[in-house]
Amino acid sequence: MTTPYGSIFYFVILALFIAPIVIANLMGKRLPVYNAFVTLLFIFFMFSSNLVQGVAFIVFIFWQLIVVRLYFYYRRVQNKNHGGIFTLFVIMSILPLIIVKVQPLLADNTTLVGFLGISYLTFKATTMVMEIRDGLIKEYNSVEFVNFLLFFPTISSGPIDRFRRFQKDVKNPLDPAKYVELLNRGIFYIFLGFLYKFIIAYLIDIHWKTPLEGLLIQHIDFNTSLIGYMYAYSMYLFFDFAGYSLFAVGVSYLLGIKTPMNFNKPFLARNIKDFWNRWHMTLSFWFRDFIFMRLVFFLTKKKWFKNKFTIAYIAYFVNFFIMGIWHGLHWYYIVYGLYQATIIVLFDIFERINKKYKFYPKNKITYVIGMIITFNFVCFGFLIFSGIFDKITF
Repeated sequence: MTTPYGSIFYFVILALFIAPIVIANLMGKRLPVYNAFVTLLFIFFMFSSNLVQGVAFIVFIFWQLIVVRLYFYYRRVQNKNHGGIFTLFVIMSILPLIIVKVQPLLADNTTLVGFLGISYLTFKATTMVMEIRDGLIKEYNSVEFVNFLLFFPTISSGPIDRFRRFQKDVKNPLDPAKYVELLNRGIFYIFLGFLYKFIIAYLIDIHWKTPLEGLLIQHIDFNTSLIGYMYAYSMYLFFDFAGYSLFAVGVSYLLGIKTPMNFNKPFLARNIKDFWNRWHMTLSFWFRDFIFMRLVFFLTKKKWFKNKFTIAYIAYFVNFFIMGIWHGLHWYYIVYGLYQATIIVLFDIFERINKKYKFYPKNKITYVIGMIITFNFVCFGFLIFSGIFDKITF
């Protein structure tokens, strides 16, 4: 399997095949047929060395086509809106991902039905079901949906786009002058991605993270090594993943699609809520919009709890628990999710108390203090997330 953005060779091939698209865009024209050809070609490259995953990918696409088409027919054509039916279709949409997450536990830790990018494609497909239910998507075309689902720059690493935003870019006529700005910005993001992924993340990995991991496994200077590893892993995780995201956004811009950014200086966040508005933003906003807010609305409507803060805190724990198991059914992912919910709830309680008594003023000094505290809480969370404790024999 050729990993997207995994080597310089990939970028050389990418540049050769998207050059005609860039030239056409500079002339204010789109090449839908050629775009489709390039998309299929790069998807073929992704799965050329693994036929099983390639077949799983094709089955997944057809499955989502059927699910979304049937629900659109039920919701828009039949004009029905039963909550149970909606829930059923959401489950049907995420069913392949559930199988992929559960299957390794049942088959000796081997994944037979998964493929690269299944999580991000599932989020995009499930969003369609939810927004059809909400009446936000009033028209449906299978070709447009497939075009959105298979937009190859973002298949493997996100960011998670929304169909309506994507369609605006696809359908709006290209303005050559504006595209030049998009092109320049896209090239800048790609080179920044090179800096992040292939230089900074690489150096952190070989000179900082991996050596400390070795010391931890051997129990050499354990406490110091653990603290160092916590920061090393956090820095590596950011620069590696942010680099991939920059590649995806940059290539999208070259194709004339303004895919949303995924990171916005997350380690400068002044508190944990601010951090989740900056870190893996498209995933964070997806969970906020489609899990947290919907659960808050549901619990408020059912009046199971009278206190709005109780409702919000329950929603936080459910939201981050699901985010944890989305990463995998390992204890450290689940604990990581519950840890994030806990510190968000504690911060919210602190904010409410401070709002009443005003003992912690908001100024430049407290901003820096908050940023340092948040950074360390975040890094400790990533230490849990790293799974390092599973590699250490106590």
